[in-house]
Amino acid sequence: MKDLIKKLTAISSPSGFEDEIREAICQEIQGYCDEIKVDALGNLIAVKRGKGPRVQFAAHMDEIGLIATDIDDKGFVRFSNVGGVSPHRLYGQRVRFTNGVVGTIGSEKLEDVRKLALDKLFIDIGAQSREEASKLVSIGDCCTYLQGFDDLGKRVVAKSMDNRIGCAVLIEAMRRTKECVNEVYCTFTVQEEVGLRGAVTSAYGIDPALGIAVDVTMTGDTPEAPKMAVGLGKGTAIKVKDSSVIAHPKVKQLLVDLAEKNGVQYQLEVLTAGGTDAGAIHKTRAGVPSGVVSIPCRYVHSPSEMVDMDDVEASVRLVSLVMTSDVSSVLP
Repeated sequence: MKDLIKKLTAISSPSGFEDEIREAICQEIQGYCDEIKVDALGNLIAVKRGKGPRVQFAAHMDEIGLIATDIDDKGFVRFSNVGGVSPHRLYGQRVRFTNGVVGTIGSEKLEDVRKLALDKLFIDIGAQSREEASKLVSIGDCCTYLQGFDDLGKRVVAKSMDNRIGCAVLIEAMRRTKECVNEVYCTFTVQEEVGLRGAVTSAYGIDPALGIAVDVTMTGDTPEAPKMAVGLGKGTAIKVKDSSVIAHPKVKQLLVDLAEKNGVQYQLEVLTAGGTDAGAIHKTRAGVPSGVVSIPCRYVHSPSEMVDMDDVEASVRLVSLVMTSDVSSVLP
């Protein structure tokens, strides 16, 4: 699993530019499903056939990033955000554009650091003029954090754990699940970070009877963190609510019952801000009972996001259990 996580997090694929991560995931799931297809928006959909209801799992494969908006006379690249990027986490960070060009982020002079905003920052790619910079980067090119993977033992840290760790969990669950009771659609969605867009189109096309998002959630276990009853090393998190969805009570209970019956360590999650692909899936067509399996993650949307491998394992087990269990009790 650590090798898989390292591989997936190393790839630069921000929202709207998911080609490289999609190809990497496609290679990883070959031989573990009955059909692989890509829809019109770019979602990767892997089908595992079964006789039960149609169940959609959704793990978004995009990540937050930056997009070039202008290049000045001296070759400095101005940019805007793609997804939820904090300017205070950017200064001094290195970034890599999807074409491989590397730069570092600098700032204009500020009298008050509290007034730091994206329009006060720029990317230095080593160019000395607009002409030189334009040969390396074009307006509209995107970049992501350039940050490596580090193994801290029980815990690992890297950029884009949101949501490459969810992708890794879904891939591993597919590998472990030889036969599915249900007809399972493992969907690796695009453009979640900019509005759950891939989940909207994929769910409409699949028309599932049940939807389960697999994504990260924040924790409340660091010094002076906002109060939240989720921590690293306490198991997979079963969502109750976030700003995009109130988990269907029967789906939440299904996940709780499967975890308790099979000895999977879990914790309940109420996230006061943020959402997942379940926020789009549950509103599809006439409505889809939906829930979320969350992987606790510290420092979400930073260059160094941290997860606990025990929580990752618990999440893999719970996702696999849903694939192989009778889910008819939660359906209308």
